[in-house]
Amino acid sequence: MTTPAETAAAPAASSASKSVPLLLILFAASGCSALIYEVVWYQLLQLAIGSTSVSLGILLAAFMGGLCIGSIWFPRLKLRSHPLRVYGALELGIGLLGVLVLFVIPLLTSVYTAAVGLGLPGMLLRGVLAAICLLPPTILMGASLPAIVRWSEWQRQDASWWGFLYGGNTAGAVFGCLLAGFYLLRVHNTAVATYAAAALNFAVALIAYLLSAGQTWWSTGRAEPGSAAEPAASPTNWLVYITIALSGACALGGEVVWTRLMGYLMGATVYVFSIILAVFLTGLAIGSALGSAALRAVRPKLALAWCQILLCGAIAWSAYTIADSLPYWPINPLLAASPWFTFQLDLARTIWTLLPPTILWGASFPLALAAAGKPSDPGKTVGGIYAANTLGAIAGALGVSLILIPWIGTQQTQRLLLIVSASSALFLLLPYIRETRSIGMTVLLAVSLGVALRLASGLDAVPGELIAYGRRMALNSGQSQILYTAEGRNSSVAISQWNNGATYINVNGRVEATTEIYDMKLQRMVGHLPALLHPNPKSVLGIGFGAGVSAGTFTRYPSIEHITVCEIEQVIPPTSTRYFSLQNYGVMLNPKTRIVYDDARHYVWTTRDRFDIIASDPLDVFVKGTAALYSKEYFEVVKQHLNPGGMFTLYVPLYESDENTVRSELATFLEAFPYGTVWANTRDGRGYDTVFMGQAEPLKIDLDELQERWTRSDYAPAVESLRQVGISSIVDLLATYTGGKPDLGEWTKGADINSDQDLRLQYIAGWGINSQLEDHIYRQMLRYSKAPANLFTGSPELVQSVLSVVQAGR
Repeated sequence: MTTPAETAAAPAASSASKSVPLLLILFAASGCSALIYEVVWYQLLQLAIGSTSVSLGILLAAFMGGLCIGSIWFPRLKLRSHPLRVYGALELGIGLLGVLVLFVIPLLTSVYTAAVGLGLPGMLLRGVLAAICLLPPTILMGASLPAIVRWSEWQRQDASWWGFLYGGNTAGAVFGCLLAGFYLLRVHNTAVATYAAAALNFAVALIAYLLSAGQTWWSTGRAEPGSAAEPAASPTNWLVYITIALSGACALGGEVVWTRLMGYLMGATVYVFSIILAVFLTGLAIGSALGSAALRAVRPKLALAWCQILLCGAIAWSAYTIADSLPYWPINPLLAASPWFTFQLDLARTIWTLLPPTILWGASFPLALAAAGKPSDPGKTVGGIYAANTLGAIAGALGVSLILIPWIGTQQTQRLLLIVSASSALFLLLPYIRETRSIGMTVLLAVSLGVALRLASGLDAVPGELIAYGRRMALNSGQSQILYTAEGRNSSVAISQWNNGATYINVNGRVEATTEIYDMKLQRMVGHLPALLHPNPKSVLGIGFGAGVSAGTFTRYPSIEHITVCEIEQVIPPTSTRYFSLQNYGVMLNPKTRIVYDDARHYVWTTRDRFDIIASDPLDVFVKGTAALYSKEYFEVVKQHLNPGGMFTLYVPLYESDENTVRSELATFLEAFPYGTVWANTRDGRGYDTVFMGQAEPLKIDLDELQERWTRSDYAPAVESLRQVGISSIVDLLATYTGGKPDLGEWTKGADINSDQDLRLQYIAGWGINSQLEDHIYRQMLRYSKAPANLFTGSPELVQSVLSVVQAGR
């Protein structure tokens, strides 16, 4: 017999059921906007508080912590409003706060610049600032799923419906990730991306309000929340919550490990990270849909447990593919000049590697929802499961990135993830076995755990060649041997010795520095150019340690009293000192040297010190995050930290680059340093790489004074250092002059200025990573370059000699 309330609610329920497909689309749009915000905020906060693993780990905790708080907090509210109206209000709030964050985050720099910026106090300050910025919008994001599920009536298919909602939201996140990474931030900037995400929020809010018209929020047969008729909450099934928390920990821990390792293989560009994240989310969405569809045919608790057992094989598959398969595929990724073909290859390899485990992790969520039991309030159940999964994800991501990888390495970390996944199944299977006393289930479980342990013990470490050469591994096979590898918190380093006797230091799959004569010349030019041209340098800041060669050049000068080197990865300086001490003059052990382990941009922004010379060691601009050290705002801050007459040198490669990238780099540099100059390092007479040198005042080079220094006995160590790389006179050094703003400014006219607002340079550079245009770019510079008539002063004979050699190089 139906009650009047049920009869009145029936039309509303019928109307609500018709809006289910549209609601799924709306929730997908929410996921799309959330991922756009996440990509934008990651970029903004990286600028504001640094890009070390510690800083970014704190950001991750703040972002996901907000999701967790929202999913727990919201279901405890006794709201009488229709859930769709509440959902619309949440989306409206997310959009407004998302726009607010866009303007607030850039203000953080001025806040912490005046405070203690280094060490533990600085790290805690960064964490507080990140939380203040991210918690409000992310709390609302976390509340959106429990808000929606209150709209549906509890029955078995409700858990299926919640799983489809989660999958739809994740599918939207895939689109948002690709939209932000390949279009909004590549073509536009963070402001446009933020406004696009906010527009989605506002549209979703409006449609949700329209859908709620004429509907009641409580379903047929369900009491109004907070009334006496509302059933008591069922006991919490903690075993399910523990299992889904461990599943979340393994999922995010695996993402951290595999993103790092696959970054070596495919090149750590912004596009590669977007592809990896998109595939990871796609697997979660597919798995969520499959898990939801299977709920009617399985016992949820057992299915959730066996899903974790199957994940052992899937984790082993990904680890095996990365270490023992993909690096040896007979593929040369450098053959295609067009980035689209490279992206297709990267996408195929990522799908092949990551889809199996991500599908199983995605299926775990709807299975956990159904396994949690019949709730009095669906919102509490969904919020609780989502919160447990998110808390586990936070623990997994932070634990793996900050503790496990630097402590035990990626190989042992993957083994641990596999064992944790197998162990999490025991929380559900052991009570079932005790209850049923099933011998068959006991034997199956024992065999499965044995197989899991065997798989864990069989996981191999990634080959040292992958850490050394990354996507060039197949091309360099047989030409060198790996002498040493180490995995740090932020980077992995490998030392290799080539068949010709040259030693290379390689970081994250890329060559950082070598003992090859053409590389040694560039590394020493970065230091010798400003040190020789500055009349009396005393203090130096080196950005990046690398092989230590650039920093080591400053130990050759009698007037230099303090050498500070800022390096993000702690394993690099001691490794370089072990293998490059002859070339870098043991700079790390020199009493004048102080090494600061921090993000370089954050250090420059927060230090109160000023320097006579700031020298930036080799940095590949196409690597995600490096463009922040090539922005106009960063250059301006560097200029502020130069003493009067101070000089700044910046390494800029021409190889693995294209004309648009170099024009953007130079145009940005000359915006901040209008008196800047370019100095070329050629290889066999062909363009290879360059040094940009800038100062606040016009550059004037007194050749007589420079020649006098060259002949002084206290400058003999510096002169010998230059002679070792083929520069035997002042004329040889100055012959590398290529141009300045008066002439090269014509070449850079119309080029993109790399600013903190967009960091478009990393997108431009990532597009041209397969280019082999180094000599073409150099020749383009020479076409515009003119003899520097007013640059050199001194005796007419010496000036004419230098100008003749410079002109001859053209």
